[in-house]
Amino acid sequence: MANTKVKRRRDPLSPKPILDRKLLVASLEAKGIYLTDLQLATFYQLLHRQQYPELKAFVQQYYEAVNGTAKSATSIQQQVSGAVVRSQNPISSTRRIFAGRELPKAFLNFLADDESDFATLTSKIQSRPTSQDGTTTKMAIELQDGHVVESVLMRHVNEKGSRATVCVSSQVGCAMGCTFCATGTMGIRGDLCTGEILEQLVHAGHILTEEAIEMRKNNVNAVIVTANGSKKKKSEVSLDFVRNVVFMGMGEPLNNYDNVVEACRGMIDRRRWNLSHNRVTVSTVGVTPKMRKLTKDLPEVNLALSLHAPNQPMREAIVPTAKMYPIEDMVDALDEHMLALETSRNGSYGVEERKSASKKKRAMIEYVMLEGDTSTFECAHQLGRLTKNRNLVVNLIPYNQTDVKDKLRCPDEKHLKEFQRIVASYGSFCFIRRTMGADIAGACGQLVVSKEISSTNLTDIEDDPFQINRAEQKILKGDKLRNSKSKRDKNSRGATVDKTSTDIDEWIRPLKIATAVAAICFTLSS
Repeated sequence: MANTKVKRRRDPLSPKPILDRKLLVASLEAKGIYLTDLQLATFYQLLHRQQYPELKAFVQQYYEAVNGTAKSATSIQQQVSGAVVRSQNPISSTRRIFAGRELPKAFLNFLADDESDFATLTSKIQSRPTSQDGTTTKMAIELQDGHVVESVLMRHVNEKGSRATVCVSSQVGCAMGCTFCATGTMGIRGDLCTGEILEQLVHAGHILTEEAIEMRKNNVNAVIVTANGSKKKKSEVSLDFVRNVVFMGMGEPLNNYDNVVEACRGMIDRRRWNLSHNRVTVSTVGVTPKMRKLTKDLPEVNLALSLHAPNQPMREAIVPTAKMYPIEDMVDALDEHMLALETSRNGSYGVEERKSASKKKRAMIEYVMLEGDTSTFECAHQLGRLTKNRNLVVNLIPYNQTDVKDKLRCPDEKHLKEFQRIVASYGSFCFIRRTMGADIAGACGQLVVSKEISSTNLTDIEDDPFQINRAEQKILKGDKLRNSKSKRDKNSRGATVDKTSTDIDEWIRPLKIATAVAAICFTLSS
């Protein structure tokens, strides 16, 4: 009989990912090779512009460009996932950036040497199903030691053009054990290093490049609907780039703090992905000390708190680690992050300062909407009071069922809108998030390795704040929960049931059977 035992630990990295700057510097210094910060930045800039070829190919292209032997700017090609891709920014077109900062020969020899034990990519895409509407692709990424993590690539198109968001994983599994999270059922198996986190962006970029090439090959013209409703054709298909990254895949990012922070710095590096600070979002289930540390180290990035309950007793029932972190302290830490770059008057922040801070970056609260105690209108008032006058963004996430045969449901549209109205009445920006990717199990609450628990709906803060599939509301009919017979009869006719019972233990029991991912995937606005 085949051995189906699940691997619980990570193996040492071999080869090491070249995108992990700390690992690279340590290996170079061990061999007596020292690069200046400028030389290292130049290397990563060129590697990024070449769309991450193998290291030997990079070295060859470098010498051809520097020696002037490259035939032309269009002669340099890369092999990306089986498709030949012409570089948009070939090395030979950027010879001027070499002036005074050529890469040392010893470093180039190191890159070309197999014994250096480094590789451009140490992971590969195991599968990449795309939703029927073409907006969302879930990437199952196999790491070099056989573990699999999942990332989601989301495409957004409007009259201004198109853009892409990547939801990345930071760990294999998760140690937080949230009762509503499918990843939590895996337990923690190890952290991703900085390079493995950044490789998820490389894989997403390769997919976008392949799609653009295929469209050009088939002479497909992009049709853009303008604001006045007219249609305009583009003569040439433009290449979408990753513009937003959210740490809302597998794992608790703040439990892998050092690697996540270094990955964020790589993403906002102007020589590489060059993402705006407010287009990188770190999400946490609530590790308060690390939230405050992030505010000190990277105050410019966005911070999202996965709250899911408006008071301490309810939160402790669904988030085991909540016992260590009081809910008021977490919200205060989130508030401090939003105001970190603001100058206070007399040590306090007024309405204008808060409005100014909310424009520069977003501090967000994520709240999964489930039929039950946490979605009552009283909870809406509690959530509103908790965030009152803080100018925080509250995202209400419609619950997505998982492969597990759970009985949990999302409240209907009328209930969600009333919940939203109540929270917003206290001065918060409250949205009901649009979902993408449910048909490929890529939506919020659905990221889990299919091999172990065996298909698009994610969010975009710039889109219509509420788009629910009416057909999905049929699941509300006939739902049998612990309400009185009269309420069950009312629910069987399709009405919304407002559950007001405070018996958390009884409500949470089926929640522990079912579950969905520990990540809320959405796109940030400008």
